[in-house]
Amino acid sequence: MRTGLTPVGVLTSVGIPVMRYGLATVFVWVGGLKFTEYEIQNAEPLVTGSPLTAGLRRKLGARKLGRIVAISQVALGALIAAKPLAPRASALGSLGAAGMMVGTLSFLVTTPEAWREGHGVPQLSVLGEALLKDGVLLGACLLTTADSLRAAGFR
Repeated sequence: MRTGLTPVGVLTSVGIPVMRYGLATVFVWVGGLKFTEYEIQNAEPLVTGSPLTAGLRRKLGARKLGRIVAISQVALGALIAAKPLAPRASALGSLGAAGMMVGTLSFLVTTPEAWREGHGVPQLSVLGEALLKDGVLLGACLLTTADSLRAAGFR
């Protein structure tokens, strides 16, 4: 019987934590940036064009909505990172982050500024390209959810 890690096992044992803590870092860092006026202004076309967030924007105002998003992202990032101490809480953080990524991906459909017009085949704008990465983050959220649930004893 062979013992020791296989190359696939090594890649998995390194890749999953890199993905988890990279994801947590993105959420905490980007969430922290959402407290700045620059980020609040940049989010305006996304927030006002989306049926998911336009009503909240009208009701709360740009700054307050930005702070809520910022706090949510920082909290989700912290929960994702908490897997060694609280795997169930980490699973909830990852699942919440996945929901947030579905919401931001919807901006590709609701934000005209995400697309460049007049170029034949639909082309993404710089804003659209920035949103597209959320598909990868969504996958990472789902994988970290499964990893945390496994650590919490779910099968």
